[in-house]
Amino acid sequence: MLLLNRSQAVFSPSHFRFALNTDEEVERWKVSPMFWVYWVLAMPKRVFTVGLRLLSLCCRPKQTSTLEVVARLSALYWKKEKFKEAQTMYLQVLTGYERASGPNHPSTLDVVNYLGILYAEQGMAEKAEDMYSRALEGYEKALGPNDSSTLRVVNNLGILYAEQGMMEEAEEMYLRAWEGYERACGPNHTSVLDVVSNLGTLYWKQNKLKKARGLYLRALDGYEKKFGPKHASTLDTVNNLGNLYADQGKLKEAEEMYLRALEGFETTFGSKHRLTLRTLNNLGNLYADQGRVREAERMYLWALEWKEKVLGPKHTSTLDVVNNLGNLYADEGRMEEAKGMYLRALEGYEKAWGPKHTSTLRTLNNLASLYQEQGNTGEAMEIYLRVLEGYEEALGPRHSSTLRTIRNLGSLYANQDNTKEAGKMYLRALRGYRQAEGDHEDVIADLQKQLSLLGVTDEMMGGDCGC
Repeated sequence: MLLLNRSQAVFSPSHFRFALNTDEEVERWKVSPMFWVYWVLAMPKRVFTVGLRLLSLCCRPKQTSTLEVVARLSALYWKKEKFKEAQTMYLQVLTGYERASGPNHPSTLDVVNYLGILYAEQGMAEKAEDMYSRALEGYEKALGPNDSSTLRVVNNLGILYAEQGMMEEAEEMYLRAWEGYERACGPNHTSVLDVVSNLGTLYWKQNKLKKARGLYLRALDGYEKKFGPKHASTLDTVNNLGNLYADQGKLKEAEEMYLRALEGFETTFGSKHRLTLRTLNNLGNLYADQGRVREAERMYLWALEWKEKVLGPKHTSTLDVVNNLGNLYADEGRMEEAKGMYLRALEGYEKAWGPKHTSTLRTLNNLASLYQEQGNTGEAMEIYLRVLEGYEEALGPRHSSTLRTIRNLGSLYANQDNTKEAGKMYLRALRGYRQAEGDHEDVIADLQKQLSLLGVTDEMMGGDCGC
């Protein structure tokens, strides 16, 4: 097999300004398919499309062996986070398999599933769901409901539903995948650990922190035994534990987890990889919560710069950093900059996820807080009520995001000297935090202080707090 050193394989587009229209011309360029894989990988981006055309013409695209080679090349581009190039090639592979093997052949369905993952990575939820649904239906007919390929798509659908805030549907998918994998592979198989970790993240989002922690620790133990401490799956779980500890108010433990994950991701993938950037964003959140403003801004700006380059400015992961920068600027009193960040994030989330997604609601809540600080109480009130309704529907009345919005409403009513409504909101938040998991002592103490300043007690309200 011919191997090319990338630094030597530099081609100018002018060398290939011709059309391969005759059989003789095609035969002249037919060499090993793997030659063209390495050739295309070595090319600068400006001649990628030329190389892709040569690859498709010269490697007999209707042969499954050729399609397998192109699929490997697609995976390499994906790994290098060249998502558009990977997508282009996977679509060519899909067309090839559909012609060679039929639309419902397992090899065809494998590519459909990969395209679903690729679309999901780019924040294209509707296309991802279409691909997953097609793959799932095909696998169930061809291989049965408990085949590993079927269960893999079930797990992927769970991830997609969780990202869209469809928590019940996500849990149903995860539990089905877990049960199927455990029956087929045993409790310590990596496929089981993947689903366990995903379910932990779902419970974390639902504020079921004890359940989430138990699942994360089980997954972490399994990954460390199977892959070691530096593997991506291990580090991903370490990062998720950092999120959980941060939500529990265990900031020291959270920082330890984030720094461990960051070091591992940088060593394994480099400083500009999306997993590294995601952990930088999380560290920024933690530093902002600790009042370490300059460190937080440095983390956010680094993450934002490279997420925009790697994933694009409208990707939901990029928008997460934009939202967080808005929070930081608002805390510093840089209101116009904060407003610009919130509006950018809000527009992106609404286009990607819709008006009722938790990410949309989170940014709306932040925008309402900013309007409240600026004295624009009418708009703030309208937005808070919309957010509260959305959170209660999506997450339930006891979730920390719901309680935070209730607390904000209490503050707004207090600023308007509406003691009765402020008291209702504060009491409702107080009762919710007392029942919530995690360390909320500081929040509870602040709510009790606000109620005392209002001269309100639980007995005075007669329990009438809208709970």
